[in-house]
Amino acid sequence: MNKSELIDSIAQDAEISKAAAGRAVDSFVKAITGALKAGDTVTLVGFGTFYVGERAARTGRNPKTGETIKIKASKSPKFRAGKTLKDAL
Repeated sequence: MNKSELIDSIAQDAEISKAAAGRAVDSFVKAITGALKAGDTVTLVGFGTFYVGERAARTGRNPKTGETIKIKASKSPKFRAGKTLKDAL
């Protein structure tokens, strides 16, 4: 399912216009992004938790040349599914 299919599904289920559903989806994504940027976690009970995962700096190898390289520490968004979502699958 892509974004437009999600918007169509929400509009039909909630009996609202596609434009309103699109604004709701955009607002949802913006709210989660803002919370993760601020270092917060977003927990939707029964669905799951969005959080920021941190990866330590490490060394790796360039697969083309075999040269050792340093890989910087990084942060990435992660999602942990909740029990209700897991049980539904």
